[in-house]
Amino acid sequence: MSERPRMIVTLTANPSHDRTVNLTGPLERGAVQRAESVISQAGGKGVNISRACVAADLPSIAVLPADKDDPFVLELLAAGIDCRPVPHEGDLRVNITITEPDGTTTKLNSPGPQATPRLLEALEDALVRRAGVADWIVLAGSLPPGTPSEWYADLVAALRRAGARVAVDTSEAPLKALVEALPESAPHLMKPNGEELASFTGHAAEELEADPLAAAEAGLGLVRRGVEAVLVTLGPYGAVLVNAQGGWHATPPPTTVVSTVGAGDSSLFGYLFGDVTGRDPDQRLALAVAYGSAAAGLPGTTIPHPRQVRPDLVHITRLDLTQGG
Repeated sequence: MSERPRMIVTLTANPSHDRTVNLTGPLERGAVQRAESVISQAGGKGVNISRACVAADLPSIAVLPADKDDPFVLELLAAGIDCRPVPHEGDLRVNITITEPDGTTTKLNSPGPQATPRLLEALEDALVRRAGVADWIVLAGSLPPGTPSEWYADLVAALRRAGARVAVDTSEAPLKALVEALPESAPHLMKPNGEELASFTGHAAEELEADPLAAAEAGLGLVRRGVEAVLVTLGPYGAVLVNAQGGWHATPPPTTVVSTVGAGDSSLFGYLFGDVTGRDPDQRLALAVAYGSAAAGLPGTTIPHPRQVRPDLVHITRLDLTQGG
């Protein structure tokens, strides 16, 4: 029997036109400053992962709400992304990122057009129809206004019933609702950052980001509630991965940070890429951190090409979760 082609399907429920303004000096409130450059790109977490798929020659379908003739959709198609827009009225949102020379980023995100029950049903149908052909379906980013906070949780349950493997990367109310719905709506992979993990574990974000063992033990709580694997990105401290077999911490290679926007999306792709290419968990983690580090060294939301990614420079440590977890 022939092997099924690898495929990652992404959902960007609240896509955005991303504008990145690169300053020549530190941001000064109330002042007039000159920008070194401005980068504009069709964006959103799921879209970023589909971009990474194209760069790695991995088939991907990007599902998102937009008119088929929207410039956003046309830009993705021109970039080689198989974009399947679900018709939706209203202008897509614009997100502005201000990047300072030392890599500090300030983000201004607009809400996006109002979602309708018909739109949410159409998005779910578009994903369920592809559940049988995808290695992973990725639900990524915020939800548009008007969407129930538990929609991701309900969608995970529907996709699992359809036989899909599901990864989720979200925050705030949708993340809280997803955690509250465990184990019935447990995705196969969750990718919180330190702040997002702290938001429902009672830890301080700074504690989790600086202490990989504490982050792993917090992630282990999700594994015990039905999540197959938890990838926690920790910014300059790398990332941890936890599953039923144990936990690992990855230290990133030295990186000159240009922009952290999109680094988490690249990390998630790195893990998924490692999974669909048959790598062991620690190797998936190394690839995730290598992708995130490479993205942080690029301007705006630029997604790294595989030749820019150096997993061989990532240091992996096996964590002992037998005491505190």
